[in-house]
Amino acid sequence: MTAGSAGAGGLRFGANYTPSRGWFHSWHDLDLDEVRRDLDSIAALGLDHVRVLPLWEVLQPNRTMIRARAVADVVAVVDAAAAAGLDASVDVLQGHLSSYDFLPAWLLSWHRRGLFTDPDVVDAQERLVRALGGALAGHPAFLGLTVGNETNQFAKRRHPDPQPLDPATAGAWLGRLLAAAAGSAPGRMHAHSFDDDVWFVDDSAVTPAHAVGIGDVTTVHSWVFTGVAAHYPPEHPAHDWFARYLLELAAAWGPPGRATWLQEVGAPLPHLGADRIAGFAEQTVRRAAEHDMLWGVTWWCSHDVDRSLADFPELEYTLGLLDAERRVKPLGRAVAETVAGLRESGVPAAARAPAARDVLTVPSVDGLVRRSDTAPGSPFFAAWLDGAVAGVPPRIAVPEGAVAVVEEGPA
Repeated sequence: MTAGSAGAGGLRFGANYTPSRGWFHSWHDLDLDEVRRDLDSIAALGLDHVRVLPLWEVLQPNRTMIRARAVADVVAVVDAAAAAGLDASVDVLQGHLSSYDFLPAWLLSWHRRGLFTDPDVVDAQERLVRALGGALAGHPAFLGLTVGNETNQFAKRRHPDPQPLDPATAGAWLGRLLAAAAGSAPGRMHAHSFDDDVWFVDDSAVTPAHAVGIGDVTTVHSWVFTGVAAHYPPEHPAHDWFARYLLELAAAWGPPGRATWLQEVGAPLPHLGADRIAGFAEQTVRRAAEHDMLWGVTWWCSHDVDRSLADFPELEYTLGLLDAERRVKPLGRAVAETVAGLRESGVPAAARAPAARDVLTVPSVDGLVRRSDTAPGSPFFAAWLDGAVAGVPPRIAVPEGAVAVVEEGPA
């Protein structure tokens, strides 16, 4: 497969690249031979792109210092992806990964400053975005930048050290960084990412308006452990339909024609059980592929976390399509076979754009939407799921002019 190729009506299928040796700590001492082996093993599954997630603390260890060697390492990984026949999207402010925070030291403890609000900090972030964008702008395998991984989680009130953020500041911050991405690497697909608090949690300062109104594509991160698993047993079809539900909800909040990217979706073994993993993956990918505004699916993740590394949540050790020795797992075979089938036969036009679908309108009062009214466990979610299981997933509509209320949460 050549870089830039796609199938199934132009849909893209890839993986979030998790290095098999040393996890993301490998950015401190990058071994390109190991990277090449990893990327070859991803390409062998028939995937066409990776999402690359370098560590912010490695790229910018001081507010006024961007390490040229670290930027060159990112470019080298994109080079290696291209050599394997893969395109690459690159994150910038990393940020948060698999329960760990990787903020640089100049933002922490004695040097604590506002991640979203301090003018000097935001200036530094913009410089880093421009540095990476400029370094990658001409690369034929470069898809675009994502601001960072689920940056909204730093502003959650339940975070151990929450950063202050309000909706107006969130919009200004995201708008500035996405403008820097577009300016430094024009013509690429630039985005920001967030967990499903944006859609379901009423005190989230990052709102659906930010999700669908800033950047070139709306990203969706689908994890059944955040809500579905609390309300439905592992064998319930709610798990297999959840990613599609999020895509439909994102499209409902957005303007007509805006693309959606299932940027993260994974199969957490402790919540699904070993017998459910392969079927969950196949159904999740197929149902996502039938969403008419889908750009692509990027599975989390490529390789398991090696168990020699301590203190990860248990689910993180088994999310890979391949294990830490680059052996294809049953999960990887299921995804590879599903993707191959979709590429061979395509997605039926009737499935991607059915002639008639029931419409479910998001509840609102005086033009305000409580996002929790659409979360797993809500009557709205149950009604949508009933329709999906019956045969045709309902289309979701947001009342014209409605906005998500941002409630004041507990301190």
